[in-house]
Amino acid sequence: MENTEKSAIPSTLLILLWGYTGLDKFIRWEDSRKAFHNQTFPAELAEILVYAVPTIELMIAMLLLFSFSRWWGFLASTLLLAVFTTYVGLIWVGAFPRVPCNCAGILETLGWEAHFFLNLGFILVSSFGLWFEKIIQSKKLLPQIRME
Repeated sequence: MENTEKSAIPSTLLILLWGYTGLDKFIRWEDSRKAFHNQTFPAELAEILVYAVPTIELMIAMLLLFSFSRWWGFLASTLLLAVFTTYVGLIWVGAFPRVPCNCAGILETLGWEAHFFLNLGFILVSSFGLWFEKIIQSKKLLPQIRME
């Protein structure tokens, strides 16, 4: 399997994740807005996140679509998933005074523990994508030496 094919697998998985979650938040706008306002952060922050999160998710999906921006898409995926995983982990261990609803489309049936491990899995997918992109970029930058 060539390096570009190896990079296509994690990018496809992440495009599906970010495309689905971003579009779902826009399609189910009122449910999504209520879910953000039901989280443990202030209402002002929730209102900003209602717009910011799905927009960022769709932007990451777009970065992952193109080879020239894919590395940035993997990096953004890793960072955003790390934030989400930290938040889910804090909820799971009871760090907040109340447990908010787990409202995430088809993922809403997952408990906080399962959601935590699913996010960790996607962090691994994104990290592999970063690694593969680094390999691809280093091969493009190395001069081709011919043995004569």
